[in-house]
Amino acid sequence: MKVTKAIIPAAGLGTRMLPATKTVPKEMLPLVDKPVIQYIIEEAVASGIEDILIVTNRAKSAMDDYFDYTPELEDRLLRAGKTAELEAVRRTAELANIFYVRQRETKGLGHAVFRARNFVGDEPFAVLLGDDVMMADKPVTGQLIAAAEKYGASCVGTQRVSPDAISLYSSLKIEPLEERVFRVSDMNEKPRPHEKFSDYAILGRYVLTREIFDILADTEPGHGGEIQLTDGLKRLCKVSPMVAVDFEGRRYDTGNLAGFLEATIDFALKNDEISPFLTEFIRNKAKTL
Repeated sequence: MKVTKAIIPAAGLGTRMLPATKTVPKEMLPLVDKPVIQYIIEEAVASGIEDILIVTNRAKSAMDDYFDYTPELEDRLLRAGKTAELEAVRRTAELANIFYVRQRETKGLGHAVFRARNFVGDEPFAVLLGDDVMMADKPVTGQLIAAAEKYGASCVGTQRVSPDAISLYSSLKIEPLEERVFRVSDMNEKPRPHEKFSDYAILGRYVLTREIFDILADTEPGHGGEIQLTDGLKRLCKVSPMVAVDFEGRRYDTGNLAGFLEATIDFALKNDEISPFLTEFIRNKAKTL
C-alpha cells in the first residue's frame, strides 16, 4: 500500500473570512510569506506525495495561476539579479504535479472528494483539507501514511479536543492499537453531548482507499443538507479496516479569523527573518496593554 496521490478540497466559499474572501480565495490568503495552500502542498510533498488534485470552484483560478510559471515576472527578476526571489517564484511551479477539477455545486466535503474518483483510480490516497495548516516536525500526512501502510487500512488524523468543542467535529469510537494509534469502529458528525463516542476528533487529514468512492456514490445528504465525508467514513470503517493517528503537531483552522491570526503569529515567530522584529514588537505591545 503506497500512497503517492493526494486531494485538497478547496471549493468552499470562505464565508467565515468575508469580506477578504469576496475576490481572493481563502486558500490564497498570505500566511506570513506564502499562501495558506502552499503550506498544505509542501506538507503533502514532504510526505511522499507526487500527484495532487485540487478541487476548486469557478472563482478560484488564482490557485491555478499561482502554481504555474510566470515568464514575465521571472524574466524581470532575472534581469534585476534577484536570484533568491526568482528561485522562490519558480519553486511554486515545481513542487509537485498539480491538477485541478471543479466542484460545480457546493454539495459538501463528501461530494468534493467524490469528484476525484477518476484521478485516484484504484490507488489509496491522502486528503488534506484546504483550511487546515499543520505545524509539525514530522509531516502530519506522513504520520498517517505510515500507519495506513503498516496496518493496510484507511487512516484519519485525530487529536483530543475539549468536551465543549467536540460538537464542532466528528467524534471517534476508538480502541488503542499502539502508542498514538487507534482502531476506529464508529464515528459521529457534530454530535450533541450525549451522542459523542469520545473527545477524539477528526482534524483535517485522511488516508483513504478507493472503497470510499462506492460508498459516497450511495450516500444521502446529511448534516447541513450536504454529502458529508464523515457519513461515508462511518460506513467505510464498518466494512474495511480503519485506524486513527493521534498526530504529533499543532493544527490551525485558517478558515476563521481567530485561527488565521493565531497561525500567522506562530509561523512568523518560526521565521528567522521576521521573528526578531515580531518578538520585540509583541513584548513592547504587551507593556502597553
